[in-house]
Amino acid sequence: MPQPRSYASPSPAVAAGIVIGMLAMVVIPAAFTLHSVSSPGSLSVGPNPSPHGYTWSLLLFIVPILVIAVWFLPSEGLEIPQRAFRWTLGILVPIGCLLDVIFAQWFFSFPNPKATLGIPAPALGRPVPIEEYIFYLTGFITVLLLYVWLSEYWLAAYTVEDYRDEAHALPGLLQFHPMSLVLGVALIAIAIIYKKWFSSVPDGWPGYFIVLVAGGLIPSVSFFPATRRFINWRAMSLTMFIILLVSLLWEATLALPYGWWNYQHHAMLGVFIGAWSDLPVEAVLVWLAVTYGTVILFEVVKIWQASGRAAKEAFLGTKQKHL
Repeated sequence: MPQPRSYASPSPAVAAGIVIGMLAMVVIPAAFTLHSVSSPGSLSVGPNPSPHGYTWSLLLFIVPILVIAVWFLPSEGLEIPQRAFRWTLGILVPIGCLLDVIFAQWFFSFPNPKATLGIPAPALGRPVPIEEYIFYLTGFITVLLLYVWLSEYWLAAYTVEDYRDEAHALPGLLQFHPMSLVLGVALIAIAIIYKKWFSSVPDGWPGYFIVLVAGGLIPSVSFFPATRRFINWRAMSLTMFIILLVSLLWEATLALPYGWWNYQHHAMLGVFIGAWSDLPVEAVLVWLAVTYGTVILFEVVKIWQASGRAAKEAFLGTKQKHL
């Protein structure tokens, strides 16, 4: 009887390349198809087309959080690395909220206030809907819970077997990754050139794109060499695809057509998807950057906690003294 085939797991570098290839095989044909729409249709709506629509749409994050936390994880007896989970959220949620506090006045607009509860939340320049901060909180929790559940159960065969021992043996978490820095600088330079010379909105700077690149690649510049061995790349890729699917349903189908929120075009790169109500390409990229940065940061904290070492020693690789 023929035996089932077995394949060795790819190296972390190959796994990262496969994830990029998976994204490319979906994104490239989709881009050509969407670009073929030369005369996009427009949606005609009344004065209040989706009462509290933005508020209700938060269930797209809240329901998965409840299902994973209350059903999936407990049913399999899985325990979340709680300290790593809390540390990661404690870092990322305030950063996400700062995006609104500082940049909402330049990047975003909220043309349909009736789609929200009408409760203003503080931000520089002008208030934003309270839903914005709930959005960032639940969004990061959803990304993190999805990755943890996939990594620890659904795709657990591809996690590091001796996580604690390998974490303890790691010389130091803080390891410079020059390729991430080169990629980030190149992407920002290309974005500025495209906006200034080729886009339909040449005034200003591609501020939102710059923030996304910086936010997504800063963890990679600092920690990718140390974490790539520990990342469950299959779990990360599936998390990325699920979150991207939800975000496109949210933004392209609902948020922009019904005015829950929109983007100030002068602060965008200048690549707008006409078939999706002129959705800027940044709205697609944001969740790729969020998932990538979240997974790296979570693994950094998890490695630190698993190593049992003090923060300075874990991050800088200070040598232990032996008697």
